Amino acid sequence: MHVHPNGNVEITQICLLAGKIMLASGAETYRVEDTMMRIADAYGYENSHSYVTPTGIIFAINGAVSTTRLFRIATRSTDLQKVTLVNDISRAITRGELAPEEAYKKLKRIDSANLAYPVWLQIAAAAISSGCFAIMFRGTWPDFLPALIAGGVGFVSYIYVHRLIPIKFFAEFMAATITGLLSYFCYQAGLGNELDKIIISAVMPLVPGLVITNAVRDLMAGHLVSGLSKGAEAFLTAFAIGAGIAFVMSIY
Repeated sequence: MHVHPNGNVEITQICLLAGKIMLASGAETYRVEDTMMRIADAYGYENSHSYVTPTGIIFAINGAVSTTRLFRIATRSTDLQKVTLVNDISRAITRGELAPEEAYKKLKRIDSANLAYPVWLQIAAAAISSGCFAIMFRGTWPDFLPALIAGGVGFVSYIYVHRLIPIKFFAEFMAATITGLLSYFCYQAGLGNELDKIIISAVMPLVPGLVITNAVRDLMAGHLVSGLSKGAEAFLTAFAIGAGIAFVMSIY
């Protein structure tokens, strides 16, 4: 960790690392900016400035060029446990309980840790939730099994297609297409009573609920650029899901 004689660079790195972890883990942009500025303020730098978008962070202390940093966010996921851990460290810093060196080490450990649930557990949760959505959407109990199968296999296809071709829109389109095909085949095989309920339930694990929520919260907080960009991302995901299902329905 590079430390400037006046300590500014070190504090800048701590703030940037905290912001990077939160933004890459699914936190709202206004929460990221607030956390970074609170950390800087707690270490004695009240005049800090941050500008956060879904793909990058610009942060400076006292407006000095030597402390201005730009950090690019290449990949984003959903890991709210990391967001919670960074919030805990931020609160400890504001209470004066963590020195800069200790805070930086803790943040580095959080950044390198893999706190996500195992893939098999994510697939099982997607499958079970799809079946439960079928009942919640007033489907019949015979719709539970085909929704569970289609939702689980569709989520598996999303994970592995995204690994092969790291284009989120394409992976979501392919997953929705496979989900629609399985739902239709299960319905034709007599495993369900209401095809529309099965399809709607099976695609629910693909729906960008957190992105939509964060987009609305950012817009309400006045972060128009981040709110609109996240809203556009959610719209593209919804369009990919709808296009995949429409493709299947047009065939059959």
